[in-house]
Amino acid sequence: MTTRQRKVCVQMLPPNESISSPGVTLSPSKGPPRYNVLGVGVSALTLPHARDLVLGARGARQLGYVCVTPVHAVDEARRDPAFRKILNASFLTTPDGMPVVWLGPSGVERVYGPDLMLAVCDAGRATGLRHYFYGGGPGVVELLRAKLVARIPGLEVVGTFTPPYRPLTLNELAVFRADVTRTRPDIIWVGLGTPKQERFMAEHWRTLDAGLLIGVGAAFDFHSGRVPQAPRWMQRSGLEWLYRLATEPRRLAPRYLETNPLFILRVLAQKTGLKKYPLE
Repeated sequence: MTTRQRKVCVQMLPPNESISSPGVTLSPSKGPPRYNVLGVGVSALTLPHARDLVLGARGARQLGYVCVTPVHAVDEARRDPAFRKILNASFLTTPDGMPVVWLGPSGVERVYGPDLMLAVCDAGRATGLRHYFYGGGPGVVELLRAKLVARIPGLEVVGTFTPPYRPLTLNELAVFRADVTRTRPDIIWVGLGTPKQERFMAEHWRTLDAGLLIGVGAAFDFHSGRVPQAPRWMQRSGLEWLYRLATEPRRLAPRYLETNPLFILRVLAQKTGLKKYPLE
């Protein structure tokens, strides 16, 4: 079977079918099958499959939320059962980091937040998909909107909201909800960083008049041009962490130099049966 054929097989799996690969079990769910990475059920996906599932949000309301999940999100979930529950209750939990991809069955591809955002924005023009941007620092969502509309002509961005660097007050939350109800987006893109954005989405998706909330972390900074992205070859080879570490060493050193080696050891323990990480 060719690589292309294997990818199609993963994409077309029935939603409630369980499959397995050596050392990794996929659990049945309402969406695509999931495989267990340290107790986190990661959706077995390709980028086109994820894009098409998100495009299906058009016209629907309160479908849930999508988590893009690199290694540091899995580690956060391992330490925090409440956060693990958020990831496992999502509409999709995509394999964002290459180590998370490599642990999946044959055909799984990286579903990287910035790439998913571009793919959905581009393809959604054909059906009039309506987008809303929530997050970023002062001025970021406005710059993001201008950059993406210029890059993707016909993109429909119906609203933006820049939250403060603290929890919303009841009045601020009411203003945000009213704006969402007025604009009725199909997708709310949330750029708050992990784990803040996942907690925000899990808390509020049922009360917002939108289709899906999708947490895409640094995509706001990348697509607005505020932060440079790693070259594509580094992204594909699993070396993006090295590029980001070089550009933001103070902030990212603990994440990459401590979390990643421990992640490898824990995965080895899971795969050899030395430690169990059950899906909850």
